[in-house]
Amino acid sequence: MITKPTLEKITPNFGSSLLVKKHVQFLKKNKAFWHFHPEIEIVYVNKGKGKRHIGNHISYFNNSQLVLIGSNLPHLGFMDRLTTNGSETLIQFKPEFLGAEFFKIPEMVAIEQLFERAKKGIRFNIEIKKRIGAKIEELADLEGPTRIISFLHILKELALTDDYTILNADGFAFETQPQDSSKIDVIFKHINENFNQHISLDEIASLVSMTVPAFCRFFKKTTSKTFTKLVNEYRVVHATKLLTESNMSITDICFECGFNNFSHFNKLFKEFTGKSASKYRSGMLNLVQ
Repeated sequence: MITKPTLEKITPNFGSSLLVKKHVQFLKKNKAFWHFHPEIEIVYVNKGKGKRHIGNHISYFNNSQLVLIGSNLPHLGFMDRLTTNGSETLIQFKPEFLGAEFFKIPEMVAIEQLFERAKKGIRFNIEIKKRIGAKIEELADLEGPTRIISFLHILKELALTDDYTILNADGFAFETQPQDSSKIDVIFKHINENFNQHISLDEIASLVSMTVPAFCRFFKKTTSKTFTKLVNEYRVVHATKLLTESNMSITDICFECGFNNFSHFNKLFKEFTGKSASKYRSGMLNLVQ
């Protein structure tokens, strides 16, 4: 059984209260794992593509992204990591990094409310990405009070905009015990590697040493979804990637993603995206996320 830690330990550089990292080229050897941390996380990708799996939300981005992940909200590291002409800036900080009471003063109410919304995960949309993307990237080159002041300006912009989407509108509470979370890590790794093939309940349950009924109860309680629904979401997300990036026929994409029935694929794709695969493909040229 794979035994990776699920609580990620984050340590800012000496003399800094927040961690800021900028990656110009992504290392594909960094494999994703289901994890959480008490730090709030901002991820800005200026150009690239990948998969979002934050709480119960799964989607695929094809150009850029700006997301805010709240304290202890489980997520997978972003897959498919970028082209060499794109970059990612990552900011991780504890909610109380400026003191336990700082964001509770009247002037900071909007930012405190932002942190509360972030517990469900936030994807910021086009206008706010354009407005503050460069400011986020510049943060990596700043130090001392200048960095903190600039970061507060960024938080203010994020707190006051209405140009965003809540990723887990139906809510996602992280309540599993550490040992349960390590089981989820094993399960999601297996899905990531095998979603384009048939995965039986017997197979996945045995990976975490559980009976099928116990596994089904555990998975539904932990993720609020059935195992079959989550696997199908992975498949549809991969289909959106292939529809955007390849010239494969829709029929070939259906089978490439692990569906063995074309009508079933069409039905699930429309349920998940709100449109047929053909309309999705034709509309992607006008869609920037």
